[in-house]
Amino acid sequence: MIILGLNAYHADAAACLVRDGELIAAAEEERFRRIKHWAGFPSEAIRYCLEEAGIGLESVDHVAINRDPKANFWPKVRYTLAKRPSPALVLSRLRNRARWGSVAEELAAAFPDGKFAGTVHEIEHHLAHLASAFLVSPFEEAAVVSVDGFGDFSSAAWGIGRGSDITVEGRVLFPHSLGIFYQALTQHLGFPHYGDEYKVMGLAPYGAPTMMEAMRRIVRLENDGGFRLDLKYFRHHAENVAYEWVGGEPKVGRLYAPALDELLGPARRPAEPLEPRHHDLARSIQAMFEEV
Repeated sequence: MIILGLNAYHADAAACLVRDGELIAAAEEERFRRIKHWAGFPSEAIRYCLEEAGIGLESVDHVAINRDPKANFWPKVRYTLAKRPSPALVLSRLRNRARWGSVAEELAAAFPDGKFAGTVHEIEHHLAHLASAFLVSPFEEAAVVSVDGFGDFSSAAWGIGRGSDITVEGRVLFPHSLGIFYQALTQHLGFPHYGDEYKVMGLAPYGAPTMMEAMRRIVRLENDGGFRLDLKYFRHHAENVAYEWVGGEPKVGRLYAPALDELLGPARRPAEPLEPRHHDLARSIQAMFEEV
């Protein structure tokens, strides 16, 4: 059996190929496009994987993609009805979704000489994260946790892995996200590009966690192990923040609201020097992340 796994329509688009349970090849699309964090459909990574396996597209039995638009359907409906986000935000999300072709359509366009006759599996985003860790671990049973920005309307999921089964026991849903917290504060520190979070983590050891009171106002811990953002400090839930995930370098608009400047002081511009307060802010961001 040959399985092709895809991370598509997101930053760091990638593909891998498994034959009878053995990993044959894996690659990120940026290696071929020469654009860092390339986002979109990973056609060149797929081509590489097929060539490494010495097969054509027609030999692939299953394709799995790490998103399922049907996941968390009712929470999406309830949120939309209760919060009534701006029409521009809703229209932007619908346009982005419309730009995504089906996997079969994308494969047909990228490989006109091949024919995929297998089955496509849409895997809920966080279940894919959990599986990528647990199913290749040496453990028969383990606690499993996934925390990121957003995927399929969820930003975190946790549960239990046993054997080849994973049971999700809890989630944090949109608009609350530890990934959004870290990314928004990364932007506030003057690092605007997608993937710049590593700079904050690298800067953190040079400062002291002097801003934890402010951090705990931004992120609030819940008794069930989850967390919530104080949304007055963010824009992603109410405004049309620009997201670009198709065919190039991923771009994300400003995620933080003016209230964050009032709480932490003015945002640093990218060309401005790093001062001790920026070191302390980085350390406080990292400490809050670890506390959650």
